[in-house]
Parts: sequence; C-alpha cells; structure tokens
Amino acid sequence: MSAGDSMKKMLFLVNPQAGQRKARRYLADMIDIFGRAGFEVSVYLTAQQGDGTRAVCQLAGDKDLVVCCGGDGTFNETLSGVLQSGLDLPIGYIPAGSTNDLATSLELSPNILQAARDVVKGSPEPIDVGSFGGRFFSYVASFGAFTGASYLTPQSMKNVLGHAAYVFGGIQELSQLHPWQARFELPDGQVFEGDFLFGAVSNSTCVGGVLTLDKERVDLCDGKFELLLIRAPKDLRELAECVVALQKKTYDSAMLTFVNTPSVAVTAEKTMDWTLDGEYEHGHESVQIQCLHKAIRVIRDR
Repeated sequence: MSAGDSMKKMLFLVNPQAGQRKARRYLADMIDIFGRAGFEVSVYLTAQQGDGTRAVCQLAGDKDLVVCCGGDGTFNETLSGVLQSGLDLPIGYIPAGSTNDLATSLELSPNILQAARDVVKGSPEPIDVGSFGGRFFSYVASFGAFTGASYLTPQSMKNVLGHAAYVFGGIQELSQLHPWQARFELPDGQVFEGDFLFGAVSNSTCVGGVLTLDKERVDLCDGKFELLLIRAPKDLRELAECVVALQKKTYDSAMLTFVNTPSVAVTAEKTMDWTLDGEYEHGHESVQIQCLHKAIRVIRDR
C-alpha cells in the first residue's frame, strides 16, 4: 500500500505474547518500516483476550488502515473490531503466532519483517468471513479431535515450542477422543447426520497446522465455506481409509463428507464445544453458521 503524498494513519495492534514472542523482538523494526513508508503509526499492545477488538472499536475511527501482528486469534479480534464498529478499513496481517493457518492460506510471508514490507507495498483484497451464531471467525469453526489443543495449550508452552506445542497438546487429547452426535443441514436440502470424530466449517487450505485441504477446492472469496466431517471409525481399517483419503485430498471415502456451502445449520449435543480460529466457543444445541461474502479487505502483496 503506497502512502502517497499525505501521511496515512495506521492503528498497529501487537500481541507481544503470540507464538515465540517475535512481535516483541521486532516491534521497533516494524515501526521503522512503516514510518519510512510515510505512515503515522499508533501502537497498541494487547494484554488479554478481547483487547484487539476493543482497541479497534475505540481507536480506529480516524485511521486509514489497521495492521495486526500476532497469531490467528489476534487477526480474529482485529477483524471482529472492524466489523463490529462498521468501519470500512483494510487490514494488514503480520503473522507471528504458533501456527498461522490463515496466513498460510493467504500466502503471507512467514518472515515478520518481510510481512511488514508487504503491508506497505500491497493492496487490499476482499475475503469472506464466517459468522457463528453472531460471533465472527476468519477461517475455521471446528469441533472434535484436536480442536481443544489450540486453546488449552499454555501460552508459555507455545512460546517455547511454537507449533510443536499444538502437536503435544493433540497427543494429550487422544485418550479423551469420542464421537459427537450431530446434524448438519445445508440450504440446498442436503443433510448429514451421525457420529463424527471431527468437523470443520472452514475457509482455509490449512487447519490446525496439520490438516491441509486441496487448494483447487478452496477459494477464500467465493461466498462459500468448505464443510469437512469425519465419521467415527468402527475399526482400524476404516481409520486407515480415512487417513489415506485426507492425505491424498481425494475426499471420496465413505468416512468423509466434503462439500461447499454458503451456510449450515448445526444441531448437536450442548456439551460439544467448538473452537473459532483457535479460540474457545462453548457448545450449542443449535447454531447457524454463515459465510459473509467479501466482508473484509486484507492487504496482500502478490
């Protein structure tokens, strides 16, 4: 993004605890990059959950853009603030979390300083956003296997181990895995009902840093989500069939459901908790998940 002839005002949200604390280490360098490009930078350091959303709502009214540096949760709070406040502001995202699923899908640089330079050089592009019973998510609403690892893994462990922390967290969940009975109804009349080990309503090629979806089947701006459901295997053969289908990205196994949809109505056990962009969401007996087409604009340099 070119600053042009006049100084442009930026709200820069930084999560200093994200990932391995890269945001804190490179904060001065990022501010220097923005300043040299002609931006007037107002820095806000988040300290607790929800800070990013509140900061955007309270401080971004006179700004030309909002940039956040942190993990997918930080980005979630930023876009939530933009949407809640009704501001039409482009969002820059400098990924500095442990997993950075959305950043991978957006093909943003994993190098924190290069990502800052890309914000300066890039231009806003629209992407879809999800609404989960009114709560926003940028790339995934999921339940079941491993979904608890992201929000249950201590921040101190994430800081030391990075993405490996999620892997260890997932291993600890294995002993607690059990199928969830749920029903998914699509607007075209399709219904998927049964016992599921895992489910995700996503707008991403990467989920949990482990599950990778076919890039040819995922479009971040088509007005549709990808609904992936994994049925509970009855034996090792079914489990192996499921694993192979996911690895090959064929999705033609009877164990899997993989469809595109603009919305889905979910009925499930109230104790079936969810994660939205890696953050905890309590269970719902019924919830409507909708795709908000081109709801926000993200700055990309490509």
